[in-house]
Amino acid sequence: MNESPGVPIIAVVDDDESVRESLAGLAESVGYEAALFASAEEFLQSTRHRDSLACLILDVRLPGMSGVELYKQLPLSLRSIPTIFITAHADREMNSWATKPGVLAVLYKPFQPDVLLQAVRKAITITHLGRSKQCL
Repeated sequence: MNESPGVPIIAVVDDDESVRESLAGLAESVGYEAALFASAEEFLQSTRHRDSLACLILDVRLPGMSGVELYKQLPLSLRSIPTIFITAHADREMNSWATKPGVLAVLYKPFQPDVLLQAVRKAITITHLGRSKQCL
């Protein structure tokens, strides 16, 4: 993964390597880059791509800290990055997360790649607009 200026970077936090790899392949197939993390703790400890992330894709159920706990503990510098939760476990609490500020979608596995890409494109647009305003 060579980081090119202007190429949106999508962070994927999922403990399932096959899910991480398939989401990376999907992102790269449409011209984005993917930064992959196996746990919430690994994501929080990493400074890689910290200032250039366009979107977070967080699995809800992770060993250790959950995706929801990770979202709640995001540093201020990352709170403005649009987030997409993915989960295989439907419950009412997750549906309520879809209305939280900064959360673009809650997608239930298995989801259609086009549905995820639509949410990612929306996230990238929001991030780009936010960064454009900061430059003014």
